[in-house]
Amino acid sequence: MKRVLFCGLLLLLSCGPAPAQKTANGSNPASSQAVVKDSVFHSTALQRDMHYRVLLPRNYDKGGRFAVLYLLHGLYGDYQNWDTRTGLENYARNLKLLIVMPDADDSWYTDSATVPGDKFEEYITKDLVSEIDEKYRTMRERHGRAIAGLSMGGYGAVKLALKYPDLFELGGSLSGAFNAAQNLDTLRPEFAAKLKEVFGKEGSRARADNDVLLLLNTPHQSSYPYFYLGCGTEDFFLETNRALVMQLSSRKITYEYHETPGGHTWEYWDRELRPMLQVIDSSVGRASPGRREAKIKQ
Repeated sequence: MKRVLFCGLLLLLSCGPAPAQKTANGSNPASSQAVVKDSVFHSTALQRDMHYRVLLPRNYDKGGRFAVLYLLHGLYGDYQNWDTRTGLENYARNLKLLIVMPDADDSWYTDSATVPGDKFEEYITKDLVSEIDEKYRTMRERHGRAIAGLSMGGYGAVKLALKYPDLFELGGSLSGAFNAAQNLDTLRPEFAAKLKEVFGKEGSRARADNDVLLLLNTPHQSSYPYFYLGCGTEDFFLETNRALVMQLSSRKITYEYHETPGGHTWEYWDRELRPMLQVIDSSVGRASPGRREAKIKQ
């Protein structure tokens, strides 16, 4: 299979019920296998209880602190999808990552323009991060966090990495719906009702504030995170992924982009999850991340 990789160079540079747990192979959680825990906590931003699943690295019980990957689901999905529909537990078996999979409804990981109580951006970046840092032995600085997702979750991950560069060392996406705040409601009428609920009407402030291309123009003190992007050549989000890549390249922001055969399917996401995890595992958790050099590889 041909994999095309493009890189750019950075311009300088409260808890609910007791959690359920299992292991990747159903064995005793005290073994060296990865442990999966389901939990519920109360989100202050949303004023309701929210579910999330955590995949602990198999050596978590030996002590130390761990880098965290927040792995976001897609539209119509939930917090269990990544674990139940891909080989995530197997792919993460030898990684040093604590992987958090939150529930976020069909929110586009955005504070709604029309429903005041739906503050899903604040829920992820404040409530969930605080919950995980308080409950687990995590690295609590930027270099110890990454965020990634698929489709709606890919958009959410890149958007939140752009908005909160002091929180995340890396933003990752597979099949990212990066035109969500732009014209996706026109291109895909089946998504229009929810998109307009979240982002408001055309020309709204919320659309501008959550447009990933416009966010690239927003100045901030922290350097940009590293971006890992992937999209299938038969995916209907291919052009918006290419548009984002062009903008990252023109601004000399570090990224890598993988364009491989595949559509907007779990077969594609399962296949591309493993290489994304490997890059994330090698990119976060270091106190002084090294400067990445630009490469072009075919």
